[in-house]
Amino acid sequence: MNYISHTGKYFMMLSQIFKKPQKGNVFWAQIMREIDELGLKSLGIIMFISFFIGGVIALQTALNLESPFIPKSLIGFAAKRSVILEFAPTFCSIILAGKVGSYITSSIGTMRVTEQIDALEVMGINSLNHLVLPKIIATVFFYPFLILLAMFLGIFGGWTAGVLSGLFSGIDYITGLQTDFNPFLITYATIKTLVFAFLIATVPSYHGYYVDGGSIEVGKASTKSVVWTIIIIVIANYFLTQMLLT
Repeated sequence: MNYISHTGKYFMMLSQIFKKPQKGNVFWAQIMREIDELGLKSLGIIMFISFFIGGVIALQTALNLESPFIPKSLIGFAAKRSVILEFAPTFCSIILAGKVGSYITSSIGTMRVTEQIDALEVMGINSLNHLVLPKIIATVFFYPFLILLAMFLGIFGGWTAGVLSGLFSGIDYITGLQTDFNPFLITYATIKTLVFAFLIATVPSYHGYYVDGGSIEVGKASTKSVVWTIIIIVIANYFLTQMLLT
């Protein structure tokens, strides 16, 4: 019953978020600040991990192709499919859930325990709209670009690993990239990213907004929010894959 209560409370929170902001200039300034905090400051870790994971995928694929009858171009094809379908949208979103989710929960939770949210409510400000909606807009609009960058760097990392290791040629890799290319896969990854971005912004916000206690409880809520965000992303990934690809 506790899970049902939290689910209902979460959707009630969403109904309060999507209301017209009171001051447009303050709202847009908040969005720009959230894009910097939630998006731009995550560029480094996403770029670093994407490049090397793409290289690992290509190397492992090459090392497992022992049959001379299997063309080397299959390495590029497998790397392309792995990066676009799962690594970039799902794995990177899980990384962002850990990095960004803990920040969102701790920042909102600190405002709750220090009674800053209560002060906003006393002033007649919709605190959920003021605190959470800019985060949703920032993640939903910025993360697709971040994931597209992760796709490019992952594929490029695979090409670089092959050329430097000598396990396969760059020409074979590019041939594999061009083989049976389906543009819908990019659309599929983008749709998943939009859903995951929404979850990354709202689930940690829920845990931070309704935290009860002091600084210790804020820390516990941050850990709980990351765990639940990852769980919900994995479940959503299953259903989205079933709906969009089957």
